[in-house]
Amino acid sequence: MPSALPDGEPVPDDGSLPASALTGSADRPLGFYLHVPYCATRCGYCDFNTYTATELRGTGGVLASRDNYAETLIDEIRLARKVLGDDPRPVRTVFVGGGTPTLLAAGDLVRMLAAIRDEFGLAEDAEVTTEANPESVDPAYLSALREGGFNRISFGMQSARQHVLKVLDRTHTPGRPEACVAEARAAGFDHVNLDLIYGTPGESDDDWRASLEAALGAGPDHVSAYALIVEEGTQLARRIRRGEVPMTDDDVHADRYLIADSVLAEAGFDWYEVSNWATSEAARCLHNELYWRGADWWGAGPGAHSHVGGVRWWNVKHPGAYAAALAAGKSPGAGRELLSDEDRRVERILLELRLREGVPLGLLHEEGLAASKRSLEEGLLERVPFEQGRAVLTLRGRLLADAVVRDLVD
Repeated sequence: MPSALPDGEPVPDDGSLPASALTGSADRPLGFYLHVPYCATRCGYCDFNTYTATELRGTGGVLASRDNYAETLIDEIRLARKVLGDDPRPVRTVFVGGGTPTLLAAGDLVRMLAAIRDEFGLAEDAEVTTEANPESVDPAYLSALREGGFNRISFGMQSARQHVLKVLDRTHTPGRPEACVAEARAAGFDHVNLDLIYGTPGESDDDWRASLEAALGAGPDHVSAYALIVEEGTQLARRIRRGEVPMTDDDVHADRYLIADSVLAEAGFDWYEVSNWATSEAARCLHNELYWRGADWWGAGPGAHSHVGGVRWWNVKHPGAYAAALAAGKSPGAGRELLSDEDRRVERILLELRLREGVPLGLLHEEGLAASKRSLEEGLLERVPFEQGRAVLTLRGRLLADAVVRDLVD
């Protein structure tokens, strides 16, 4: 089941922000994340805030229905306009995630995007992405999205091997994600991503190489590759606890990461974030870069998180409770926190160190700077950028990124 929300102070009924949140906003890009919480089935490894029809039955009535979800989410987009007042920024990025956004009609996704355009305007070069399950789209659906303003799409491939997909409880058939890439290109999508997962119990090195090669053969310009994390409360965690499948292995994860980086680099993909590779700067996911660089974004939908000018808040999780709040003319926010300067400094180090450009050494305190020098001597940071005032991870450093970050934030 979905993980719990953090604690925080109450969000005002009207969603209003402290005046300080919009100070200097003209210098920060603004993005929107739209969360669609519906899935046809629940994957065994997933603890995202998503719900199947069975899980929603009897818990939200018509308010939780996906049939009228677009209108409910548009209500929050209109709330965002009221809260942000006369903020003149056009929206730079829109990302529709889930869940499975493409369980909604293509027209629903297009109407949600149109609401953002109507309320805020879109930047001339705005990036507009949706995630998609390979089995939930066809050429006509993709064409409708493209005609409606979407220009980037991300397909959940995970693996090219049937036995690996079975462990993950993924329902698509091998080969379908690759076909989707061709269909998206034919529909006119500028950028296409494939998501992969490595380290699934029962996956071999050969399985992982086959998945990478199948993904590359499809012709995307972006690949995301994530180590499988076993979250408590998921079906996969229960299966591991019962001894039905083995636990994931950190050494295997490291080996698979090295394989991924080698295969992708050979195919012309450069890493720009620890888990993301692109064929060019234009192919990077600009929306995710908003997160990693601490910009502003409004997260609309059940359980969605937002950040504007050092204020972070999150919505109630259940679709029924979310819709009820908006129907009553109230913010669906469940809690929020005001980040201190120190909080924001630490978050910059946590997130920006994962990027190819790294993090300025000037952000580090004395102990963190001393730790960075040790990391340099241990081969975890690149020397030339370090001499130019930035901490940039080496390939070995990427494998140990979490440990490096812990040292630098001291």
